[in-house]
Amino acid sequence: MSGQALTPPVRRRNHGRGHSYYDAEGRKVPGVTTIIGSGSPKEALIGWAANTTASYAVDHWDELSEMKPSQRLKALQGARYADRDAAANRGTAVHTLAERLVHGEEVQVPEELAGHVESYVRFLDEWDVQPVAVEFVVVSYAFGWAGTGDLIASLLDPERPGERVTWGLDIKTSRSGIFGEVAWQCAGYFLGADAMLVDDAEQPIPACDRYGAVHVRADGYDLFPLDVGPQQLRELRYIREVAAAVENAKEYVGEPLRPPVRQEANK
Repeated sequence: MSGQALTPPVRRRNHGRGHSYYDAEGRKVPGVTTIIGSGSPKEALIGWAANTTASYAVDHWDELSEMKPSQRLKALQGARYADRDAAANRGTAVHTLAERLVHGEEVQVPEELAGHVESYVRFLDEWDVQPVAVEFVVVSYAFGWAGTGDLIASLLDPERPGERVTWGLDIKTSRSGIFGEVAWQCAGYFLGADAMLVDDAEQPIPACDRYGAVHVRADGYDLFPLDVGPQQLRELRYIREVAAAVENAKEYVGEPLRPPVRQEANK
């Protein structure tokens, strides 16, 4: 199983809060997180959407009761998207500040992000984080995907005092924590990619001894080790095939047919 043939170099294009990847021929390259989202839908999102809408209705009951029915419906329909966008904006801001902090820069921290940033600083200090690569684009010409990794860094070894270990890390700020699919994400970034971009030049991806996810919250952080190896990379490739099948299925239904015109028998 492999993806589309890509023509190097692959570059990331930012647009608003999002971004996309394109090869030298202008063909869009699927991102690892997009592949996982399309090929392995999150069942928890169904409950989250229902609960978020219900919570909004309870919290804004008086306000909604004064609206016209159509306005009320629109407000309820948009509640989960407003919650999602707020979380995405927070995550983007924390990632941006975290990137600067890793490089030792001083930053001005918005009050609403102070807890997250303090937690991230604790992580940097307690593990003596020494960055190798931060917020880097990776590309897989073999499998036909791209992505943006968060951090490759040398950390203190928790099992051998005084020694260090190189980690491939993903940074998460979501309320829901760390899900197993992050291992697929890391497999795509650190094992399945052929190169990383540094100042628009492709370079080999530094080897990592371990992989993990850092869950950064306003009240602290946790570093979770992840199983990332050939099995997770193989599973990601299967997920890519499922994602492609889901996309292809849109073309499987043709236009409705008209009944044939019957020829009247000669009388």
